[in-house]
Amino acid sequence: MEQLTIRYRIHSDGRVDELVEGLQGMACEQLTERIEARLGVVQQRRSTAEAFLCQQQIQESQVQSFS
Repeated sequence: MEQLTIRYRIHSDGRVDELVEGLQGMACEQLTERIEARLGVVQQRRSTAEAFLCQQQIQESQVQSFS
């Protein structure tokens, strides 16, 4: 089982960067939504390659089922 890690970097101007590792798909947003709500307004969200893995697997599975 892969380890789930959430990393935070707090900048001197108060901005907080959040990185979720070990979780595929968009489940990372559900995992961190309560934490983000307490931190403040999300100004920017960038998905990592892991976020797209689950979506790609679903699309490949749908293509194979039509073959």
